[in-house]
Amino acid sequence: MSRVTLVTGGARSGKSTHALALGGAYASKAFVATAEITDDEMRARIEKHQRERGASFTTIEAPLDLAGGLRRVPDGCEVAIVDCLTVWMGNLMHAHGTEAAYPEVDRLIEAISDAPCDLVLVTNEVGMGIVPDNELARVFRDRAGRLNQRVAEIADEVVFVLSGIPLKIKEGRRD
Repeated sequence: MSRVTLVTGGARSGKSTHALALGGAYASKAFVATAEITDDEMRARIEKHQRERGASFTTIEAPLDLAGGLRRVPDGCEVAIVDCLTVWMGNLMHAHGTEAAYPEVDRLIEAISDAPCDLVLVTNEVGMGIVPDNELARVFRDRAGRLNQRVAEIADEVVFVLSGIPLKIKEGRRD
């Protein structure tokens, strides 16, 4: 049975760095990327992440079909790092609007449960700040929060990264 770790925290807290460190213990690894280049700032962020992880990862682009991205992890791969769930949720909202049912979330939960290798999933904790002043941001916060809860429920381990320090908030195997 594969092990599932959810790494969460605020923006620039060190989540991705911690996820890469967890993946470093494996010989064969994949990186499932959800971000797309939409402007120069995003291009720079993506390039920075690519430099940080180096060439030791097989990269799979999955901006909308994340479950499909997990199914494309090569046979024999020991771990896949998914970075990140909140970017993916934003992609879904942009592609389908705020009123959509997002069956992609159910497909992702199923794919995580049937993962072919260990998984490290990165997500932002977006519900600890002030209530956003606009409907779109509130819908995003709510949807991301519900997604995070569903993934945390099935994860073996949940790590909260605060100022670069990983804090285990759930540890154990799934039943």
